[in-house]
Amino acid sequence: MKVLVVGNGGREHALAWKLLQSQRIKQVIFIPGNGGTATTEGCQNFPIRVDDFEGIARFALVNGISLVVVGPELPLAAGITDYLQQENLMVFGPTQEGAQIESSKNWAKKLMQSAGIPTASFATFTEVEPAKAYVQEQGAPIVVKADGLAAGKGVTVAATVEEAQLAVESLFEKGFGTVIIEEYLTGQEVSVLALTDGLSIRTLLPAQDHKPIGEGDTGENTGGMGAYAPAPIVNQALMRRIEQDILQPVVEALRERDIDYRGVLYAGLMITPAGDPIVLEFNCRFGDPETQAILPLLETPLEDLLFACTKQQLSQLPPITWKPGAAACVVAASEGYPGAYQKGKIITGIEQAQAKTATVFCAGTRLVQQQLVTDGGRVLGVTATGDTLEEAIAQAYAAMDCIQFEGMYYRRDIGYRAMGN
Repeated sequence: MKVLVVGNGGREHALAWKLLQSQRIKQVIFIPGNGGTATTEGCQNFPIRVDDFEGIARFALVNGISLVVVGPELPLAAGITDYLQQENLMVFGPTQEGAQIESSKNWAKKLMQSAGIPTASFATFTEVEPAKAYVQEQGAPIVVKADGLAAGKGVTVAATVEEAQLAVESLFEKGFGTVIIEEYLTGQEVSVLALTDGLSIRTLLPAQDHKPIGEGDTGENTGGMGAYAPAPIVNQALMRRIEQDILQPVVEALRERDIDYRGVLYAGLMITPAGDPIVLEFNCRFGDPETQAILPLLETPLEDLLFACTKQQLSQLPPITWKPGAAACVVAASEGYPGAYQKGKIITGIEQAQAKTATVFCAGTRLVQQQLVTDGGRVLGVTATGDTLEEAIAQAYAAMDCIQFEGMYYRRDIGYRAMGN
């Protein structure tokens, strides 16, 4: 079979890496892919834009694609699944209506309210001054969120009223027509990704990612600077609660709205000091970099799960099986990210890193005359597995030490919460 993966990040590279472990998958084709996917055996890049749905459909039909897997949220929110399904293509990823669970936080909050799903209290604003007045009234700490897609950078956890009001002004200035202001919750964040065929769910291992750029979770938010799985804070009893009180009710609430949701339902949760799971947000796709930490531990063939979701046959599969141990992914970023950064820096040491029993998933990279160079903010992620989380983290950092490019930056404390530091 040939699988088409839409996207160009580390998440998409990891999906292809896992799919190619199956003898049933002959080739993975990327639209558009990155420098690392261009040089991966069994992979091929094609320079079609992710929003060129007609071009993607034509390519898939001509090339006999068995399954289209959509990585990023933007094409899902723009309706790629709806378009490709009209062309009788099999697509893993929700329709445009279902993708609202990520593309509109306001829509998602109302869905949660109606379904009785635990989430932070909130207020929605379409004008600056009432939002600022609400912040003044509520006090700090408080959370300010863009209603639309913001590449993981639309959330400000404000320690002061002034910071929150500046965040409100900034979001409206950037063109977001709606801003959500939420209560501040304490506890540990965790990502629980579920696969769903619109009827049932199968949860993946719980993961924790590290959004802020700085060590100790300080500084600006990013798309994610590293992740590890399984997150020890989520035991079996808590996972059952998350499935029964959050994930399954969401799938049922979507069905009640006649939304046929087949893909990933990703719950970003806060586990309170009392041990209760509260939803911070939902995403409509695989997490990045959580995927790079989860898939190396997956034993069940990935294509079996993806096809079962698209064919609405998930309940017919046996339980997902996992390898023992843990995995950790450390992300290397360009100097200046998440602000302005330079591109075109030569990357070396990937082969040496992979010789240390690690896997390097490329993201913001491109090939220039057979030389891999930087081409984005998050450049690559190094993933390693181990019998323990400590071992996995140590292996990942040992491999990262082999890689170099000018201005390379990575956090040195990935997994610190689970390690008790």
